[in-house]
Amino acid sequence: MTPLPSRFLPRRAPWAALLLPLALAGCALPRPPATPDVALPTAWQAPRPPAPAAVAPATDPSLPHGGSADGMARWWERAGDPLLVELVGAAQAASPTLAQAASRIGQARASRVAAGAALGPTLDAVGNLSRGFQPQFLAVATTAQGNLQAGWEPDVFGGNRAARDAAQARLEGAQAGWHDARVSVAAETANQLTALRACREQLVVATDDARSRRESARLSALTTQAGFQAPADDALARASAADAGNRLLQQQAQCDVAVKGLVALTAIDETVLRQKLDAAPVAPVPDALFSIAELPAQVLAQRPDIAIAARDVVAASADVANAEAQRYPRLTIGGAIGRFYVDAPQFSGSSTTWTAGPLQLSLPLFDGGRRAANTAAARAKYDEAVALYRARVRQAVREVEEALVNLRATADRAADAETAAAGYRASFEGFQARYDAGLASQIQLEDARRTALAAETTRVNLKRERMAAWIALYRAAGGGWEPSAAAPGDSGATVAVLSPAEAPSAPAAPAPAVGPAPTSR
Repeated sequence: MTPLPSRFLPRRAPWAALLLPLALAGCALPRPPATPDVALPTAWQAPRPPAPAAVAPATDPSLPHGGSADGMARWWERAGDPLLVELVGAAQAASPTLAQAASRIGQARASRVAAGAALGPTLDAVGNLSRGFQPQFLAVATTAQGNLQAGWEPDVFGGNRAARDAAQARLEGAQAGWHDARVSVAAETANQLTALRACREQLVVATDDARSRRESARLSALTTQAGFQAPADDALARASAADAGNRLLQQQAQCDVAVKGLVALTAIDETVLRQKLDAAPVAPVPDALFSIAELPAQVLAQRPDIAIAARDVVAASADVANAEAQRYPRLTIGGAIGRFYVDAPQFSGSSTTWTAGPLQLSLPLFDGGRRAANTAAARAKYDEAVALYRARVRQAVREVEEALVNLRATADRAADAETAAAGYRASFEGFQARYDAGLASQIQLEDARRTALAAETTRVNLKRERMAAWIALYRAAGGGWEPSAAAPGDSGATVAVLSPAEAPSAPAAPAPAVGPAPTSR
């Protein structure tokens, strides 16, 4: 039989089969856009607060802090409240929410490593040793073999790369979640301390009021016993004193409850905390703590919760590509090299063994619609992530606007509240003098006292509302978080923001409309 010419021999066919996956590895299925459009206002509708005079021009006044604990302390120090700085640090150290967020970062980082490892080859070492009757030697023999086995999936349609990108986005979301938890803890601590101090100030007002009413009741009883006053007026004075005592006890209970809440938040011993509260001076609320950037997009880019929502969209987009890739063929390449040793009565020796392959192609034919259903579910989750992202952006705009409105309202009301409290206090003192001189009735005195108490309560509450408005604005602005701020375990590294549009498997796309600017890892 005449042999075939050499040009018909399939010498290069195995090499072509090995190189084909490399040629196709750059292919990838299209993904849904990871940059949903969100309509943002061009400017804030509510007036912005004035910039604090203490902020140097070289710094960015729109950032309450730079995403670090030291920067946060400097921001709180602008309020002249060292105790708050200490309590914020203690609350963050004791916060289970922060610990949980740090744990999620570790989990997400491990998932990212596992997903990235699927793109590379695998290498396993296998060894075995056996002794027994070997038919080929017709004797008892000892055999030993050690192999290095390698495998690789070229990821022709980008499924593994999509899984890696989804894991990367979730890692970045977990890192932003840690910063979001830290901002929430700081805001909660500040609100708790502000409420406690307002409660204590109200307690002083209630104590003075109760003391004044008890004295009035004592004098009223003497006047009634002397026959200069009707028993009904004496009853009114005693009722007024009892009412003041009831309010005083209620206010004291509220303050005690607030202290215990702060103890649970900071994990500081209650006795020590009460000593710190008693020793710390209460500074007035400044007119300006920080300012807000004029463009809403600049402020919203500082919010870690929006960064989380944006990363969820990126991850959902990659999940769609991964689910779609499972519907296409998968190619795997294997190989092994090793050493074989045999020790028999008539023969002893060793040799090197190797195999190239198998080259395995898996082609999905029928699965009852499972892969198509997985793709449909992934697309539905993507639509959900986009909707939640847009809603989160709208909610963020609302929170900033509301905080700005409340901040301006408390500033506008402050002067009137101070004037009203001073006026009603003077009016009560005048009625008290007239009552002592017998020129005013008990009813007139109690009405003046009640009005003065209400005005003083309003003044104290307004101070609390103003500080609460600053805290709300601090939280609504993201607490000054920056995308480059390091999370636990990052060793100071920047938090990369990788979108599928930037991955090698997809063409370039614009950055998200809201959120941290993308960088490549």
